[in-house]
Parts: sequence; structure tokens; C-alpha cells
Amino acid sequence: MSRIGKLPIEIPSGVQVSVNDENIVSVKGPLGELSQLVNAEIEVSVEDNNVSFNRTGETKRHKSMHGLYRALVNNMVEGVSKGYEIKLELVGVGYRAEVLPDNVLDLVLGFAHHTYLQLPSEVKVEAVSDKRSNPIITLKSIDKQLIGQVAAKIRSFRKPEPYKGKGIKFVGEQLRRKAGKAAAK
Repeated sequence: MSRIGKLPIEIPSGVQVSVNDENIVSVKGPLGELSQLVNAEIEVSVEDNNVSFNRTGETKRHKSMHGLYRALVNNMVEGVSKGYEIKLELVGVGYRAEVLPDNVLDLVLGFAHHTYLQLPSEVKVEAVSDKRSNPIITLKSIDKQLIGQVAAKIRSFRKPEPYKGKGIKFVGEQLRRKAGKAAAK
């Protein structure tokens, strides 16, 4: 049996989980509401503050879906109760970030032009630029998959390079650094 799939999800107070006839799991909490379509081969049951998942077969596909849907619903429960936050740091001379109206992120990343990114309405963004420190972009959302996708998109505009470490990195990320030409002598 799947190690992750067999673990029940404990529902925190203030969160409601419901499953309808089409196998759509809806999670409603203090921060918002999310829903996920679960494959018909996975049975979802909500009993006394726990959500449990059972599979109908023993094929490799059934086993992988068992853990997958349990993880997705667990992320939904955690998202509507606590929310998710990702912080990105811009490392480089002259790198800046600014939030424009209508949830547009304006980035200055050493190119000859500004980079604009229209963010989804479900993601809240905040850009902080203090003197003598690197600008920090903070993303907040209840959807873990969406916030991770947006953070990866922002990071892809200027990935950290291995020699000086310039670029966009996650706060706390350890970069693998290389020695330059001077180290060869």
C-alpha cells in the first residue's frame, strides 16, 4: 500500500471538506475555497474529522494515484487553513522589483528593458527594496501548485549564475559556486 496514500488527513477546525457524486473534493476554510477532481478509481471518504483515500486496484497506476490525490487534498486543506508563502531574492547590482496596479510585477534584471509579469488574481505579491540589501519578492496564495509555478516563472527570467551568484534565487537557497579563471593559476 502507498505510504503516503494510506495516511488519513486530519481536518483542522474551521475547515470543511466535502465530496460530491462526480468525485470532486471541495475544501472550504477561513482563507478561501479550493476544489480538485479525483480519479474515479480512488475512493474518498470523509469521516469524523478525517479524510481517507482507498484505491480499487493494485496496479502501479492505482498506487501512484493513491499517494498523488492524498497529497493534493492535503495541500488544499493546509492552503485554506494556513496559506503558502514563497520569498525570492534578487541578487545583482541594479536589480529591482516593483508591483504595479492590476497585479503586474515589474522587474529590472540587468537587461536593456523591463520585464513585466501579469500574476493570477489568486496570488498576492509584495516587493520590498531596502537600502543596502537585496530586493525581496514575497508571494502569498492558498494554492500550492499555482504559487510554485509563479515562483518558478519569476526565477526563470534570470537564474542564479554559478560564478558571482547574480540572479533570482529563493530565500535560503544554497547555490553551488564555481571558482573563476583566477583559481586555475
